[in-house]
This record gives sequence, structure tokens and C-alpha cells, in this order.
Amino acid sequence: MFVPDLGFALAAGLAAFFVGMSKGGVPMIGSLAVPTLALFMSPVTAAGLLLPVYVISDMFGVWAYRREFSGRNLAILIPAATLGIGIGWATASLVTDAEVMLIVGLIGLAFCLIRWLGAAGAAARQADVPRGLFWGAVSGFTSFVSHGGAPPYQMYVVPQRLPKMVYAGTTTLTFAAINALKLIPYAALGQLNPANLTVTALLMPVAVAATFVGVWLTRRLPEKLFYRLVMAALFLISLKLVWDGTTGMLAG
Repeated sequence: MFVPDLGFALAAGLAAFFVGMSKGGVPMIGSLAVPTLALFMSPVTAAGLLLPVYVISDMFGVWAYRREFSGRNLAILIPAATLGIGIGWATASLVTDAEVMLIVGLIGLAFCLIRWLGAAGAAARQADVPRGLFWGAVSGFTSFVSHGGAPPYQMYVVPQRLPKMVYAGTTTLTFAAINALKLIPYAALGQLNPANLTVTALLMPVAVAATFVGVWLTRRLPEKLFYRLVMAALFLISLKLVWDGTTGMLAG
């Protein structure tokens, strides 16, 4: 049980800002939200507290990108992610946060190295069903456990080289569906409670404002710079996840 203080308030506000910016289309920054809040509570508690913030922010992101998305990707990824969420729910007592963080971090680092060491110049890949089902399920699973679904998602979507706004819209709509689906198992596991929802209400103005800041910034970033930011953020976040996962496993 944590005691709210100035440090917690600042961390929670910053985490809500990260969530909102990510829903506005700024790449990967939402993955920083749980680690930021986890400075003051367990990652599991932080994930439960932030889920309603994600869900409500998603509504504004979906509205902003309602005309800019890849329907084929959504048709592949959302059913696959639903399966991954179900697996995460069924194995919630068997898999530790540290193990998931390490796996997600290694996936992200591998993807960055592959792209930077030669695959970046390869031809754009199409949205194919086998890869989409696999990476969509992995993304759903890791998102359920730690809101860390972005690196597996990037493994599938970034090589397609979608137009910037289509990429941002597809990402926003995919994770809006994933987060909404997570409400049922999170509630069943006791992660949604009156105390969390009270904090959510206080954080929502920050998250909503940040969503529109994210949309504004995404529309103005040059496309090459946008994807460079995607890769840079993915690499740094993946390093942090590998570190946190490794130290957590050693401590356990």
C-alpha cells in the first residue's frame, strides 16, 4: 500500500502524459508510463492503475485517427492480440513481471539491430497473416502483463513502411482494442478498484491534453524523423526492459 506524496503525484502525472502522447501518435513513449509509476509501487499495481487512463485516452486517439489506419492490419492484429490476452490471463500466476520484461526487451533490441545492420534498406513487407498472427498474439500477451505490447507490434508493422499517419492511426486503434479487451481480466484479477479509479479521474485531464499534443506533433514531424524516433525510443526502452528484467530475475 503506497502513501501518495509529491513524488508520487509528479510520477503519476508524468506517466499520464506519456500515455496521452502515445495515444496521440508519438512513437513508443507510452511504454515509459508503467516504469515511471513503478518507481513508487509494484509494476503490477502500476499497470492496473494506468489501464483506465489508457482506455479513456484511447477514445480521443481513436477519434483523432478515425480516417487514417490500415484496415487489413487491424483485421489481423486484433484477433491475434485477443488470443494473446487470453493466454496472459490464463498464465498470470505462472509468469513473472521480470521474465516478461526480459523477453520484450530482447525482442526490441533484436529488431533494432536487424534493422540497423542491414534490413533497413530492404523492400517494404506486406501485412501477411502468419507473421501478423504471431506478433499480434505476442503483443497481446506482453501488453496484458505489463502494457509492454509495443516492441512485438513493431516487429510486424515497422517493416511495412506505412505512411506516417497510417502507422500512427493503426497503432492507436490496435492498442485501443487491446486495452479495452484487458478490462475484463484486469477486473477479474482485482486490479481495478475504487482507489485506482479515483487516481484515474485525477490523471485524465493530463492524459487527454497530452493526446492532442501528440496528434499535433505527429502531424508536423517529417516522416524520416518520425521513424528514427520510433527506432531510437524502441532501443532505449528495450535496454531498460532488459536491465529491469535481468535484475528482477536475479533478485528473485
